[in-house]
Amino acid sequence: MKRKIACLLTAIIYSVFILTGCAKQETTEKDDLTVIGMSQVGAESDWRQADTASMKAVFTEANGYRLLFDDARQEQENQFVAIRRFIQQKVDYIVVMPITENGWDAVLKEAKDAGIPVILVDRMVNVKDEDLITAHVGSDFYAEGKKATDWMKEKYANAEQVNIIHIQGTKGSTPQIGRTAALDDAVKANSKWKVIARMDGDFTEAKTYEVMKEYLSNRDTLPQIDVVYCENDNEAYGAIKALEGFGYTCGKNGVSVISFDATYNALVYCQKGKIAMTVECNPLLGPLVESVIKTLKAGEKPEKNRYVEESAFRPEDITEELLASRKY
Repeated sequence: MKRKIACLLTAIIYSVFILTGCAKQETTEKDDLTVIGMSQVGAESDWRQADTASMKAVFTEANGYRLLFDDARQEQENQFVAIRRFIQQKVDYIVVMPITENGWDAVLKEAKDAGIPVILVDRMVNVKDEDLITAHVGSDFYAEGKKATDWMKEKYANAEQVNIIHIQGTKGSTPQIGRTAALDDAVKANSKWKVIARMDGDFTEAKTYEVMKEYLSNRDTLPQIDVVYCENDNEAYGAIKALEGFGYTCGKNGVSVISFDATYNALVYCQKGKIAMTVECNPLLGPLVESVIKTLKAGEKPEKNRYVEESAFRPEDITEELLASRKY
């Protein structure tokens, strides 16, 4: 009997040893993962959803990462909370898509004091100490806007007056600031251009439809509209829906709707002529963010700002091959 008990105890001890060893090995393997804390703006547009998908496709456990993903739901305060949580969790890197540019000094200093590099994606922040930011990956939004206004200058070279409705994106965000500045500079340089209305579309189709509908509803007579300058594709969809609801034609011999992002659906709208010009803003930034992290892990210094190359499209540029190759 004693011998049976001794054998049983030996078996139990051996089992505990094996299980403990396995658990320790599993923990070690997980500890080898590079932990990324990521705060995304939200899911307000096709572009944003494609950007999130790009990040999640790169930062997988199979690729050696553990991604702690936070959706800020369009609230900057939610981003501050998420970043402070990432600091407490002692992540290796913090990746942020800032909703607006201002108000970041305090929370980013906390990250710097904790020794955690901060990488900005898509948008920028306005901080006194530039060292709070390790690197930025994204687009040159002013250059995007200039592509659109250069096209407008060519199209309306002989026009006596160009009436423009401007639908802005989220106020204070980097794309809104850059794309708005490009239009403002072009209006100043072209005396025949006139912004007859400026509205806040917040980068969404629904809000743009409502503000455009309200604007047109409150007019005694419908105005002559030559251009609607929308600061992303989703705003363009809302604007087109509202304009057509009031009898406007969008496209050739009608209103020229301009959009930014050039997602698949926007290219289809452009092919059909409803969007006159769509300027590309590439959301597939995951690989570029990973390249920054790999540079840092190698003990090297990454570029402070890395801009992606982008194109612009008119209806005649849209081919079936282009649509088939579009990944967002």
